[in-house]
Formats: sequence, structure tokens, C-alpha cells
Amino acid sequence: MMKNTSRVQPDPALTHVNRRRRFGGASLAAAFSLFALSIAWYEAHGPEAHSTDELPITQARADDAAQASDAEDTLAVPLVNGELVKRGQYLTRVADCAACHTADKSRPFAGGLPISTPFGTIVTPNITPDPDTGIGQWSDADFMRAMHEGIGKGGQRLYPAFPYTAYTRVTEQDVLAIRAYLNTVAPIHYTPPANSLRFPFNLRWLMVFWNLFNFTEGRFVPDPKQSPERNRGAYLVEGLAHCEECHTPRNFMQGLKSSARFSGAVQAGWHAFNITPDKLSGVGDWRDDELASYLSTGAAPGRASAAGPMGEVVANSTQYLTPVDLRSIVEFLRSVPAVSGGDVRPRHQWGSPAADVTALRGTTITAVNGAQLFLANCATCHSWTGQGVGASAPGAYPSLIHNSTVGANDANNLALVILHGVNRTTAHADVLMPAFGGHLDDEQIAAITNYVTKQFGNPQATITTGQVAKLRTLQ
Repeated sequence: MMKNTSRVQPDPALTHVNRRRRFGGASLAAAFSLFALSIAWYEAHGPEAHSTDELPITQARADDAAQASDAEDTLAVPLVNGELVKRGQYLTRVADCAACHTADKSRPFAGGLPISTPFGTIVTPNITPDPDTGIGQWSDADFMRAMHEGIGKGGQRLYPAFPYTAYTRVTEQDVLAIRAYLNTVAPIHYTPPANSLRFPFNLRWLMVFWNLFNFTEGRFVPDPKQSPERNRGAYLVEGLAHCEECHTPRNFMQGLKSSARFSGAVQAGWHAFNITPDKLSGVGDWRDDELASYLSTGAAPGRASAAGPMGEVVANSTQYLTPVDLRSIVEFLRSVPAVSGGDVRPRHQWGSPAADVTALRGTTITAVNGAQLFLANCATCHSWTGQGVGASAPGAYPSLIHNSTVGANDANNLALVILHGVNRTTAHADVLMPAFGGHLDDEQIAAITNYVTKQFGNPQATITTGQVAKLRTLQ
């Protein structure tokens, strides 16, 4: 038999397809390589990279604080360190670190507080100087990197529930003062529960991309065209006090919307109101002394009384502000662009006294009735007319008329106050309102809320039983 030695000619169409596949694969590989190189470059040179002239200074100062020279006056060193710790305690209060890092008041700064986000629950870490479960083994450089860049001791990316996006503006000296104070708090051996985040949000390296769009690393730079007080206010509000974290709405990535700064946002059901100078939606109609009083005492009679998260901010943080810092914050807030929220009148200008107590006399109540529930549960302190008791005296029971919580265009804050009560302790007064969520059901809470907004506040602000039920579940 003869062997067939003829060669099969390749199909030109098939050859073209193979070439295209090889070319496509090579293109994909090249694109991926470029992408990887861009990430590597960003890590080395981007806004999160270490400043080559900053870390040696940081380390030198840390070494100086830890190792005093034998030639120094031994009496002067404790004084210097004492002043640093005292300064750090003040700054820690301004930054309100205790609010997030204290879940149990018997374990201050030991973390464990669950924070709900659209991507899952983040649990705050232990920041006491415990060497095993806290930050006792962190160097000053580690602490600085976390505050300024959002990167932990092991190089892991921190989630922006920790407001490093604001703390990046804090000066190196102030960060080291905070660290010096935290080194003096009692070390607590406690490991908080792990985060509970859905995939892929549990992958910390993805924060590289979040930071690209939502974070600019760098210290605060004073504006030479502005007054020292205004610059100080900007430093506090935009940096240490991180007011935007609650009072600025967020984009779909949960970054801050720079186009609507300080115009108000909702956090865990609570509405952090507009604090821009807009006269209808914001605080443009407030006097300077009223703003300062609200921050230092939690109350501005005829305007507002702090409750919920803001009540905690006053109790933990702003009541300790010096008069100079209070004035600086007020001056800065006056200078930010006013943002309208569409309100037709200021929140504190709603309401009139009630006369329902006479109308209900001799009336048989057969269903859930907001007026009856108000008289039974609220009138003892707030008066059946809604005008409160004690006028503007410290510890007075506030009027529900001309009250910005009652006059808001949504009823969430009012319902949450009824559910959870108020517990605000300051040097000015101890304010306590009992929580009614334990003995009133959702329908009753909704009925009281709607009665109060209709009679004493914005009648357009209503809430349903289902909405109250949802608010109960929020952390």
C-alpha cells in the first residue's frame, strides 16, 4: 500500500479566528498588567503613600517622648508629658472617640459597638493600651498611619466607618497628643465580635478603589484670606469633630456628597439636620449664642433640644469645648454655602397650644387615639397644652411648640425619641426622658407621633405603624 504523504491545507477562516483569539488573550493580559502596575504605582506614590519627610519627624518625636535625655531636668519631663496628655484628653473629646469605641460604659474605649451600614455591620475595635486586644503594641507611626491614611498596624485597609477621611486633616502634633492620652487609659483585655459584611465588601483591599473616589489624604491648610477663628472652626468641623460624617448626605458608594455639604442626612433612622446658613432649612435664623448654647448644653430654648446621637455628641464631646472653639465652630458654620432643603418655614416655627383635654372629657375612646395617649403618657412633663414645664431653666421639660424635632419635615426623630427616650448629662443639667418603646406598641407610638406633629409641629410629617416597627430594629 502506498502511504499518503499529502499535507492538509489549513482553513484560512480558522487561522484568522485563532489569530484573533491569541491577540485578544494577549490584549487582556496586557490590560491586566497595566492595571496591576497602576495599583502598585498608586500604592507607592498616591495620596495614601508615606511622605518621605514626615515619618522620620514622627519617629523622632515619638522617640523623644519615650526616652528623655538624662541631661534634662527630671522635674520638667513629667510636666511636659502631663500637658501633652491633658491636651490629648481634650482632643479625644473633640473627636468623640468614646462614642464609637465604647459599647459598654464599664469598658471605656474597649470597642464592641455595632455600626449598621448598607453593606453589613461593622464592629468597632478596642483602642485601649491592652497589648493583646487593643493598640498597646502599636507604634506612634502605626497610630498616625491609621488616623491619616486609614491603614491599620498590619497594613490592612480600615473601613470609613472610622472617619479617617476627616482625621487625615488633623495635625501630626494633635494626633500624637491623642495617642499620648489613650496610652494612659485603663487597658482592657477584650476582643470585640468580628464584622459581619457581605461579599465582596468584606474584602478590605477593595478600599483602594473606594479611596480613589472618596478620599484625599492630607493635613488641613489654613486659608490666609480667612480669620484665625474661622480657620480654627474649619479645622475642628472638617477634621477632629468630623461633623460631615453625619450632616452630609452620601453617594451610592457611601462617600460624602461634596455638592451638598452639611445639608443633612439620615443615619440609622435619625435625621442629622441641615446645619448650613439657609434660613428655612438650616440654622441661618439661629443667633450665634443659640448655636453655642446648643453645642455646650444640648438645648437652645425655642429652637431645639439634643436627643439620640446628637445628645450623645453633646454629652461626650461638645460640652467640653472651650469658648474660643465654640465661637470658631459657629463662625465657620456661618461661612459654608447655604443649602436649601425645600422647607417652607423654619422647623422651630410650627405649632400652637392644644385644648384636647377638654374635648376628651366624657368621651368614650374605642380605638387607638393619639390625643388620649399623649395625655396619659406625655402631658405630665410637657403639659397638656404642649408648652412644656420650666420654660428655659436648666433641666426644664421642653416645649413641643417651636421645637425643631417636632417641626421637622419627617417624623423619624420624634418617633425615635418616644421609643428610646433621652438621657443627656452635661455640666448644665441632667436631662432624662423615659423610653416608651417597652410598654407602647408600634401602633400607639405612631399615634402619639402623628398627634404631636399635627398639633404642635409640621402636620405634613406623619409616620406609619410599619415605619415605627422598622425604626425599632435599627441600631
